[in-house]
Amino acid sequence: MDIRFEREARTPHSESWIVEDAEHSLGRVDVHFTSSATYATLSVHSSVDDEGVQELIGAIDERIVSTADPYREDLIVTVWRGEQLGIFSDEGDEDDEDEDDDEGDGGGDADR
Repeated sequence: MDIRFEREARTPHSESWIVEDAEHSLGRVDVHFTSSATYATLSVHSSVDDEGVQELIGAIDERIVSTADPYREDLIVTVWRGEQLGIFSDEGDEDDEDEDDDEGDGGGDADR
């Protein structure tokens, strides 16, 4: 599997990464560094099998955790498997409300 990581966010003790292969988004991983261990939460798409999860954990350890300064030897990973529902943001709500008002149907968005 050709695994790529794209960093979304970084703080002094944490990083968030999108996990992709050559064709699809596989999920995301949030990594939290402490003085004694590194903790990760890996959320993967339901199509990623157990072997794929093990391969992702190995890549996270090798490419993200092992290269961190200072390196923490103990990596503890919690894995979630499911499907992506979408990306939600408060910024898009104002535009949606304007569109509902323009439609003049008197009703709201049925998905809300």
